Amino acid sequence: MTEQYVLDLQDLDATRIADVGGKGAHLGALTRIEGTRVPDGFCVTTAAFRRIMASAPSIDGPLDELSRVSPDDREAVRTLSARIREGIEGTAVPADLAEVITGALARLGRGAAYAVRSSATAEDLPTASFAGQQDTYLNVMGPEEILRHISRCWASLFTERAVTYRRRNGIDHRTVHMAVVVQRMVFPDASGILFTADPVTGNRRVATVDAGFGLGEALVSGLVNPDVFTVRDGEVVARTIAAKHRALHALPGGGTREAEIEPRRRELPALTDDQVVRLVELGRRIEAHFGRPQDIEWCLAEDGFRIVQSRPITTLFPVPERDDEENHVYVSVGHQQMMTDPMKPLGLSLWRLTAMVPMHEAGGRLFVDVAPRLASPASRAALLEVMGRGDPLVRDALETVLEHSGLVPPLPDAGPAGPRAGEVPAVPTEADPGIVTELIERSRASVAALEHGIRAKTGPELFAYLLEAFAEHRRVLGDPLNIQAIMAGMEATWWLNDRLLEWLGEKNAADTLTLSAPDNITSEMGLELLDVADVIRARPDVVAFLRDVEDDGFLDELAKVAGGAEARDAIEAYLDRYGMRCVGEIDITRPRWRERPATLVPVILDNVRNFEPGAARRRFEQGRRKAAEKEREVLARLRQLPDGDRRADATKRMIDQVRAFAGYREYPKYGIVSRSFVYKRALLEEADRLVRAGVLREREDVFHLTFEEFHEVARTHRVDERLVRRRKEAFRSYGALTPPRVLTSDGEAVSGAYRRDDVPAGALVGLPVSAGTVEGRARVILDMADADLEAGDILVTPFTDPSWSPLFVAVAGLVTEVGGLMTHGAVIAREYGLPAVVGVDRATRRIRDGQRIRVHGTDGYVEILS
Repeated sequence: MTEQYVLDLQDLDATRIADVGGKGAHLGALTRIEGTRVPDGFCVTTAAFRRIMASAPSIDGPLDELSRVSPDDREAVRTLSARIREGIEGTAVPADLAEVITGALARLGRGAAYAVRSSATAEDLPTASFAGQQDTYLNVMGPEEILRHISRCWASLFTERAVTYRRRNGIDHRTVHMAVVVQRMVFPDASGILFTADPVTGNRRVATVDAGFGLGEALVSGLVNPDVFTVRDGEVVARTIAAKHRALHALPGGGTREAEIEPRRRELPALTDDQVVRLVELGRRIEAHFGRPQDIEWCLAEDGFRIVQSRPITTLFPVPERDDEENHVYVSVGHQQMMTDPMKPLGLSLWRLTAMVPMHEAGGRLFVDVAPRLASPASRAALLEVMGRGDPLVRDALETVLEHSGLVPPLPDAGPAGPRAGEVPAVPTEADPGIVTELIERSRASVAALEHGIRAKTGPELFAYLLEAFAEHRRVLGDPLNIQAIMAGMEATWWLNDRLLEWLGEKNAADTLTLSAPDNITSEMGLELLDVADVIRARPDVVAFLRDVEDDGFLDELAKVAGGAEARDAIEAYLDRYGMRCVGEIDITRPRWRERPATLVPVILDNVRNFEPGAARRRFEQGRRKAAEKEREVLARLRQLPDGDRRADATKRMIDQVRAFAGYREYPKYGIVSRSFVYKRALLEEADRLVRAGVLREREDVFHLTFEEFHEVARTHRVDERLVRRRKEAFRSYGALTPPRVLTSDGEAVSGAYRRDDVPAGALVGLPVSAGTVEGRARVILDMADADLEAGDILVTPFTDPSWSPLFVAVAGLVTEVGGLMTHGAVIAREYGLPAVVGVDRATRRIRDGQRIRVHGTDGYVEILS
């Protein structure tokens, strides 16, 4: 087949990305949108680029080296990429290829001026824009100069910034090819950028226009400050007119130059309001064509607007898809569950199928729509109260949304909102610990029945059984006694903190009163890993063996080491009880400790090094004694007050209640994860059968299908491999997005703010969740497997779900970016008596690993000391 080296823009669309790159494909699509004018031109295809690369063998070595270099090794990236660019630019364009290009120029006009623009196959894509990563040359004149600048565009695929960007986005250099767009130059009066959604807030109803005089490169390069117009619902609602001293203009013989703007024009707007509104209307048509918000480069010449580029805005957080026109307000599930990473489709769909409330997916995360509850004044007050108790930033974000006129229209109250938090809550019975024992037994029996019932189920029968299991899952969670027991511990905690602050002036008194609360499965998990360390510490050959563990098959080999059988038995027993856990455990597709036991090895070795034998028992008993001493102290102080006996008696009831039920707060999650691991093992066995049958390429492809889609594959033995590939690409892109605490159906992402003026200058503000003050070395840890802790260290991490609890026994304090008063990390920090501050914005970037910090767990802030 004869290679096509040149294609007219009018012949291009999204199906030709592999031939013409993202920019070329988008420009071709733009030519088909009614009312959109695109400068005439053509595209030199990737076939020409591949031919040049094949003619430049000197670049093969540097290209191989570049694929192995760390993106952080800037010197190596700079040197190797420069060698590759020199090799490409030094390769002559073959005569037949040059003839095809100059022939295309002749059809447009050999003597005209042109823009020569890079168009890589991995740019202007929905998941990665690559904006500004390759080169553009303006006002290029004459065939020889155009050919020279085409070579420069090919070489720009290997600029330092482009190479680093690809490495950070996991894109192989050899899989990306370069096309080049050649277009007739537009000599504009004004130019700039249109965002069809607010790039800062994400609001899809708001468009922003940046505008300046002359060529748009002056704005893109930061040479001048633009005028900025904000448009909402077809009206300019805000404008900032910049003082524009310079502009970029084309030279008659080619190239560009900066020029002074005459004084009388400097503070004039580059566009009128009417022109801005017309431009946004055009942008809305372009947005509708591509189906997502766009970043559009435009020019205004005498006879109207020209569009010279349109790319998706990849930094916006997606909005859940709905089939209505109603307003919605979504609260992040991940911020409640302490797991804000994206989830794969199978994990999302299983969590939704087993959840107690409807959930909506966007950007690989789950959200709950609270607009109906916000609409009623009574339910709104209760919702804000509960949200504020857990995470003040969520409450602040919701209150910010409520300030938007008309977004949540008020509804008449449907009835009472329930008891106000802070009142003495209803107790299931008189703080009877037997209730927790009964609930734990119910959960265990339910998991055992699931394990028995799912055996030997395959194919459609398995999926039918799982749907019944999901109903049982929801029934267990929704058991009224289960909910009462959870709420009894939480409300007693709130009551104690409120009343003891009011009566005794003591902040967060419940933090000490809950130390070593019984039946806390998550705190037991951390302490029991100390017991495993006790077994291993006494066996030096085992310790030496574990220091060299690199893969997950080490347990079989461990038994061959002196003392290894006992060590293996201890680890196996731990995995029997906790092997279903892992970081990000709400996503069923995440590898569990039972599947990746090597994850625990660094934590075990830290425990061996940092603790003496019997530490778990001593630690639990120490906490229990502190809680009992605190109880005696509080009751004695209360009895000295007016009406002290009544206050002390009420407080004693709440202390008994918190001791009876606070620990149980962690068990329902343990039950969920236990059941989920049973689901996962059965589903992976089904995936293995489909791999053996040749239906799937690999078992984990099913992670990128929903439960319903997986069911259909099992029924039909047919899978859409293109769908799996698209889902994998989308999942990778979601990792670069930061989910907001609150998201509106307009796309506005609201993360909330602390409204405080009572912290020292420079301190990092957060939510106090576990009292006390501690100073120590910050250990910024993003992956539990990278833990290397010493006694007295302070753990700084994005979030901590229950799987992080084994690290808590080895640290002196905790700082997280995500969390609330009753999330798992906060509960366990209190259980272990660790001063903790959560919800600290960008803590892992603002605190450097190894810095000395002070954590004020009572007052909710962190000081950086060095």
